[in-house]
Amino acid sequence: MHRFFTTDAIEEGGLITLADGEAAHLTRVLRLGTGARVVVFDGRGRAAEALVESVKPALRLRVGEAVQAAPEPRVRLTLAAAVLKGEASDQVVRDAVMLGAAAIQPVISERTEMTGAALERGRRRERWERIALSSAKQCGRAVLPAIATPVDLRAFLRAPHEGLPLMLVEPQAASADRQTLSTLRDRTVPSAVTLIVGPEGGWATHEIGEAHEAGWTLLTLGARTLRADAAPQVVIAALWAIWGEI
Repeated sequence: MHRFFTTDAIEEGGLITLADGEAAHLTRVLRLGTGARVVVFDGRGRAAEALVESVKPALRLRVGEAVQAAPEPRVRLTLAAAVLKGEASDQVVRDAVMLGAAAIQPVISERTEMTGAALERGRRRERWERIALSSAKQCGRAVLPAIATPVDLRAFLRAPHEGLPLMLVEPQAASADRQTLSTLRDRTVPSAVTLIVGPEGGWATHEIGEAHEAGWTLLTLGARTLRADAAPQVVIAALWAIWGEI
């Protein structure tokens, strides 16, 4: 069944509405009408079947039995990803949501080619929120990851973070303290992790130094250098394999 997001409380027997965009998708794009059965989810982990009870003068859905959504990872992962050129960050958001990221924090580094003001003018955060919602629907999640406002990397490195702090660096990064992902097998599985992945061209040397000074663990994928838009999904998948999530 088609899946729709609602901000209303999902309680069996209750009536709910959909936001304008979701309502338009149901009625105008999919052309569903009274009597259609769909699935609704609240973005916080709850999902249920619902019956379209009315379309005009207003769309109303009657909530039915709860349904099982895709299970969430045991490790709560926040992806802090440097903003990439063009639409490349769209792919990062889509894939991170698909892989179970709990939150996404865009960051602006020295080699990021867009400023915070330009991102705001382009309403990029709103675009990423739409992409996250679409990805959550497609992969059956009932949790909708939050997309935070882009922040400066230096401020983010020193701000409080959730769980184990990991920064992906290039194999040639000038630091004797870097480790490979495989070393995480020797650690206790964390309840949460914050993973920072860099921009095209990699991190500036001083950014790696600042991360290390702030207590971040520097990680590489061995001798492999990946495209900036592919690295997040590869690293998340590798972490899930190490920690038994896949």
